[in-house]
Amino acid sequence: MSTETRDHPFYSLHAHGLIRAAASTPKVRTADVAFNCEAILDEARRAHNAHVDLLIYPELCLSSYALDDLHMQLALLDAVEARVAKIVEASADLVPLLVIGAPLRHNGRIYNCALAIHRGRLLGVVPKSYLPNYREFYEKRWFANGRQIQGLDITVNGEEAPFGTDLIFAADNLPGFRLGIEICEDFWSPIPPSTYAAMAGATILANLSASNIVIGKSDERHMLCRSQSSRAAAAYIYSAAGHGESTTDLAWDGQGMIYELGDLMAESERFSLSPELCIADIDCDRILSDRMRMQTWNDACEEGRPEDFFRTVSFEHQPAQGDIGLVRPVRRFPFVPNRPEKLDEDCFEAFNIQVDGLMRRFESTRGSAMIIGVSGGLDSTHALIVAAKVCDRLGLPRTTIRGYTMPGFGTSEGTKSNAWKLMNALGITADEIDIRPAARTMLEAIGHPFGRGEPVYDTTFENVQAGLRTDYLFRLAGQHNGFVIGTGDMSELALGWCTYGVGDQMSHYGVNAGLPKTLIQYLIRWTARTDQLDPATDAVLEAILAQEISPELVPADADGQMQSTEGKIGPYELNDFFMHHVIRFGQRPSKVAFLAWHAWRDASRGRWPAEFPEGGRNQYDLATIAHWLENFVKRFFGFAQFKRSALPNGPKVSAGGAVSPRGDWRAPSDAVADVWVEELRASLPPLD
Repeated sequence: MSTETRDHPFYSLHAHGLIRAAASTPKVRTADVAFNCEAILDEARRAHNAHVDLLIYPELCLSSYALDDLHMQLALLDAVEARVAKIVEASADLVPLLVIGAPLRHNGRIYNCALAIHRGRLLGVVPKSYLPNYREFYEKRWFANGRQIQGLDITVNGEEAPFGTDLIFAADNLPGFRLGIEICEDFWSPIPPSTYAAMAGATILANLSASNIVIGKSDERHMLCRSQSSRAAAAYIYSAAGHGESTTDLAWDGQGMIYELGDLMAESERFSLSPELCIADIDCDRILSDRMRMQTWNDACEEGRPEDFFRTVSFEHQPAQGDIGLVRPVRRFPFVPNRPEKLDEDCFEAFNIQVDGLMRRFESTRGSAMIIGVSGGLDSTHALIVAAKVCDRLGLPRTTIRGYTMPGFGTSEGTKSNAWKLMNALGITADEIDIRPAARTMLEAIGHPFGRGEPVYDTTFENVQAGLRTDYLFRLAGQHNGFVIGTGDMSELALGWCTYGVGDQMSHYGVNAGLPKTLIQYLIRWTARTDQLDPATDAVLEAILAQEISPELVPADADGQMQSTEGKIGPYELNDFFMHHVIRFGQRPSKVAFLAWHAWRDASRGRWPAEFPEGGRNQYDLATIAHWLENFVKRFFGFAQFKRSALPNGPKVSAGGAVSPRGDWRAPSDAVADVWVEELRASLPPLD
């Protein structure tokens, strides 16, 4: 719990590189410029009250779009310019950067324009580059194209402003807030103008559109917005004309949407009779971080040097301070599939990436057996299921798999029983090796207190058991002409929660190395739910999912409580959240804490993965998040890398990243975590 109000900078989304954007579909009346002006200002005030920083309107919204030859009427064009002046004046008291559509005259031509207006100033005017002249649109009858308009100025009602397709609008005090603009048909062209704007540094791309609606066109717009936001590594805001436009020959649905790096952030209601304000918080830092990692992007930018051909129009933005919430979907489980309509497909894909990797490795070794330690826990359960599928795919008997349960000093009867049930249900070759005699001998030989009968359960006590298990598996692999399947997962590797060398860090092939713990839990649940195996196996899987996560290396205490992994290193659901944002985007720890607080502070808010059990829906306060995040960065950056540097081969599964030293994560083994710990501590509000 914070000891002060939410005015601390930590709670401000702007302090973490985000800005609030919106797509507006205001009321319009055909050719009623005065009415449309008031409607635009009504939406601007509504956006101001919602703490919006950037507001995008539809194409030609000030005049309305479907006017045909009325576009060339001087009275209408005069009225437009007069109302532009009124909007500019009214904007002095409003926070958002307004981008409206209007027809403007310049050098004896009419241009279809987007006007950027902020704090009583017309910042600049961008003309439309590509004019449709087919099917229902004949814009070349009225407008000139703006493709060659660069480096010019335009005078609107006595106010001079930059004019051209070479403009980027940038907030001086928010480095990531850089806006490029295009208009409707522009992004149906083979190379949209926004591509060049993005390459010149624009992080946010806006499209003012008057695209009419026909069957299937909404899907096409989604495809184009998603594709452009992904390909241009940017946010893309789309605002289409809605109710009130002329329906003489066409209809309009008022579709608004906001994408970021290919992810849909927000979408408006279509065919609404009321004005729509589609709002989402855009993570400019995330966009810039993604670009830093994409050398393909950087090479393309260097070849054309588009920044040489763009003018930057600067403005000072004055955003709302303190906690204004977060209008943005933040996934609690960033590694877990979250598309309900694609759930089975995504889980099938994740599962079969592992199956294919293990299958190829088994074929290449020309061995006779796969050796695996089966503890009855999550990781070995999932690895064993993958191995069983490999046998099925290759037409081999499942007895090719040799599974061993190896009880130690802390093994519970429940997990041992589950291990046996699982091995029997899958029909593998199963055996049991009690490691306690060998462990006791080793502890006696090295002079450990436990060897003298003292109840000392330190790291050495634990690692002797973990090392013996792996040692047995490697010797068994040699004996049976096979290889050892690693069961350790990506979360354990990130935290260094594994025994190095002759321990669970080592194997011949780490089939789970690309899977975080939360994804393994979800895939096991999916396997049981979709009848991938048989009912008897499904029942065992459900029992395994219900267990406390524990290495079971230390005997239960006097109350029967087992050793708890998450009590030592923190909840895996938080650690996986931290890991995703650190590895994939290199976010500052304070930013990770901010996002985690919004994702996890209230279990009743936000989406959970499909069919996620009600009893497992946890929530955490900021103090808890900060505690475990500091623990994570100390372990991840400070001392766990040497274990990852000697990581066996294993397949990458998630686009969220991996920790292989040959792939997504390469780092020195002797780095320190001070930078990350200090940044986190310096940025947090006072906590109890």
